[in-house]
Amino acid sequence: MSRRKSIYKVSFINQGKVYEVFAQKVYQADLYGFVVIEQLIFGERSTVVVDPGEERLKSEFASVRRSFVPMHAIIRIDEVEKEGVAKIHELGANITAFPPTLPPPGGRRDG
Repeated sequence: MSRRKSIYKVSFINQGKVYEVFAQKVYQADLYGFVVIEQLIFGERSTVVVDPGEERLKSEFASVRRSFVPMHAIIRIDEVEKEGVAKIHELGANITAFPPTLPPPGGRRDG
């Protein structure tokens, strides 16, 4: 009995843009406040039509083994049936990033 591999669609904010990528592994990092994205999946190069957004993501993540994305930058993580096209979108009016600072675990903020 073969077990189907999970595929995750992860949307996160990076430098004012929304990245949508597909990966086989997504989990909470040992590093506090980060989510790990591993084994990114991109479309086949055999297709005639080339999507410049996906090509840009392929080149950006070409030598990356795993990415540590801050939890507050994650918009959504979905488990999907099959991979789609990785994309970069402009940050929409209905999406707002959290403040860039997080309180320390178990501590108070003085200020």
